[in-house]
Amino acid sequence: MRTSSRPIAHGLRPHTAVMNFIEGARAITESELQANNITQYHATNFYRDQITNSGYYDQLKYIVEPTIAEFKSPGSLDTSGEHDNTVVPGLQHKYAQTGLLLVTDRCASYCRYCFRKRIVGKDSDEIAPDFARVAQYIAGHPEMTNVLLSGGDPFVLSTAKLGKILDHLLPIPHLESIRFGTKIVAFAPRRFEDPALPALFRRISEAGKTAVIVAHFDHIGEISVDAERNIRALRAQGVQFLNQSVLLAKVNDDPEILAATFAKCHQMGVRPYYLFQGRPVKGASHFQVSLRRGIEIARGINRRLSGIQKTFKYIMSHYTGKIEVLDLGADGRVYMRYHQNKIPEELGKVFSRRHVEGACWLDDLPEG
Repeated sequence: MRTSSRPIAHGLRPHTAVMNFIEGARAITESELQANNITQYHATNFYRDQITNSGYYDQLKYIVEPTIAEFKSPGSLDTSGEHDNTVVPGLQHKYAQTGLLLVTDRCASYCRYCFRKRIVGKDSDEIAPDFARVAQYIAGHPEMTNVLLSGGDPFVLSTAKLGKILDHLLPIPHLESIRFGTKIVAFAPRRFEDPALPALFRRISEAGKTAVIVAHFDHIGEISVDAERNIRALRAQGVQFLNQSVLLAKVNDDPEILAATFAKCHQMGVRPYYLFQGRPVKGASHFQVSLRRGIEIARGINRRLSGIQKTFKYIMSHYTGKIEVLDLGADGRVYMRYHQNKIPEELGKVFSRRHVEGACWLDDLPEG
């Protein structure tokens, strides 16, 4: 995998560096970077070439290029309560049927809006150190029917390493599917040309389970010829594909762009799955779009798609669960539904809160 680590920091004096931001170069101390949890810069040569030649560089640069706004964005480093739902190191069990397994703290490129800024690009103790222990927990919880490998990006690991992780998961009889959450399909799609990968996915199928890749295309300009070719090749081998996107100010807060993205995904056999509301993450909350605008965008997307393409849900991944944002009613209330919830009795529950202009998150909406 070819990557570019274009220098963005040059020694100025001990503990101080000059860092290149979209707004220009700034002298930044190491303590400032740490205090503001500024993610390191790293983007693959492939992705830089793709977005430069896409015709959308002015939007897509915000996905990977640092901006001064990161120092001013308030928020939390764990908006979804991942720490509270960790059952053994590296494994989260928030929803009954799903295990979320953190297998690495590295990515091929680093998204500036990442909700795991506390982990990625660092040596994190939240990554699973013992997959045998993880498997022991899962084996003891028959309600868990699928595991999502995440991080970081699981496909920065070698295929051999992924195979060793599967050694622990595939013998568990009640697991029905193994999911891989990845943006490498945008950042470095030639990773999927590895001749060892078909055997990896075949192992999953032969174990009676379904292999699912959850791709992460935020914008039509990220979908390369290489990505489409490799997606089609893997689908021919029985791998299922979903796509999730994050609604991002200045990047894709436009129904035309997102409708084109979802239509292209559908054409490639990648089912549009989630459109996530941006989370109030420290250092990334400037990417948030208001709920009013998000609802307008979701409507606009649906107006532009055929019935068979309308498979996405507009979702807030809140501490309490995954909340589908349904509508802003004439009564001035935001209507929502629990798509997932830690409490099974709350699943499917429709509820509402009074709308407040500028609100971007459930906690911005007053109860009652």
